[in-house]
Amino acid sequence: MWQFQPRTFIPWYLQIVSPLIAVFFTVLLGMGLFSFLGKDPFHAMHVFFISPLSDGYNIGELLVKTAPMLLCAIGLALCYQANLWNIGAEGQLLLGAVVGSAVSLHFAESSFSVWLALLAGVLAGMVWSGIAIALRQWFNSNIILTTIMLNYIALYTLQWAVHGPLKDPDGMGFPESAMFADTQLLPILIENTRVHLGVLFALLAAVLCWVLLRFSWLGFQIRVLGHDESSAHYAGFSIRRLRWGIMLLSGALAGLAGASEVSGPIGQLIPSVSPGYGYAAIIVAWLGRLHPIGMLLSGSFLGLIYMGGDMAQIELGVPTAITGLFQGSLLFLLLASDFLLRYRLVKVKSKETQNG
Repeated sequence: MWQFQPRTFIPWYLQIVSPLIAVFFTVLLGMGLFSFLGKDPFHAMHVFFISPLSDGYNIGELLVKTAPMLLCAIGLALCYQANLWNIGAEGQLLLGAVVGSAVSLHFAESSFSVWLALLAGVLAGMVWSGIAIALRQWFNSNIILTTIMLNYIALYTLQWAVHGPLKDPDGMGFPESAMFADTQLLPILIENTRVHLGVLFALLAAVLCWVLLRFSWLGFQIRVLGHDESSAHYAGFSIRRLRWGIMLLSGALAGLAGASEVSGPIGQLIPSVSPGYGYAAIIVAWLGRLHPIGMLLSGSFLGLIYMGGDMAQIELGVPTAITGLFQGSLLFLLLASDFLLRYRLVKVKSKETQNG
């Protein structure tokens, strides 16, 4: 009889090799998929992974797509290190975009409207994540289920906003807000690109997260809480306060990502403000091993998949669902690789065989 048994020792370098194995087999699976669709797999991989890096403008677009995922992933990594299984980054991002847009449009004449919009997005994300942790702390609800349900509520709040109070009266009936003025947009960091201040926010958040987890007393408490809650309680850490702080910080980062999107490359509130950045951030966090540098690399890879999917649709005529297939395959193969890293398949003798 065969069964899986935990490995007694796992070398540290395998923690790095495992994501690389998942990426390698994802590319192989993608080549097989394009072959099945009747496309040249090598040309398809060139379009998917090389063409998006062909010039400086496209590299700037890669940074723009990476920024919101990185912001969300950093907040999620803090949650996961504390055993808080927050799946709600998508909803927190969407609500940050909605509230940030509402504030920006309301204070359109103010020279500080963009900063007020960012602050409003941060607060909206904190409120949305605060609801989830409040239900967890007060009613012992499952945080995975509550954050997923809050994602759907945020999505329909966005749909209501663009069809109702924030709909542009001069927009010819399209479900979108009015375009933001130049004073309502984030500054552009690199000329002739769309790289905006939100990219700098994401990079700064990655550095601060690394400092927090590596060198601060708070980061030590987060790691202890994630490894063993009873040890954290015995050491005198305020577990309730830690959970509240981590979830609120995670929501703040996701809300900032949403407000930065509408105040940056999009310039208005639209129903497709996020193509699933909050969900992709879960893959970014795990693929990056919950480490800021790893998440920066994995976020860039996921951003490349988004751009490659768009270019493949144009040049190869494949559906946009190919992006979701790549993301899903990557997550599945990463989980499979991690499982085989921690467990090994061994043959054991059954009791009947031993007795015989």
